[in-house]
Amino acid sequence: MTSPRIPPPESADGRADADCRASLTELYGFLDGELTPARRTTIRSHLEACNGCLETYDFEAELRMVISSCCREKELPPGLRARIAQVLRELPESP
Repeated sequence: MTSPRIPPPESADGRADADCRASLTELYGFLDGELTPARRTTIRSHLEACNGCLETYDFEAELRMVISSCCREKELPPGLRARIAQVLRELPESP
């Protein structure tokens, strides 16, 4: 999964770095453990060297933990699971 909502940090000249764009595009996959070991290593190295991207990573990771802890004890509204299943069945199949 890509993360198009996350804007890359800007460099001193106001432009986003290509490494930042590439790393942040795959940030959700990184957080979800969906990337190859080689790609995880590349992104981890970038995060260690780039404060702007590391701040974005920290925010996203913290946000996920807050959402997870807040939603863990809540019951689903009646019928929600069935409605989600119906929407998924109605999605067009990928080629």
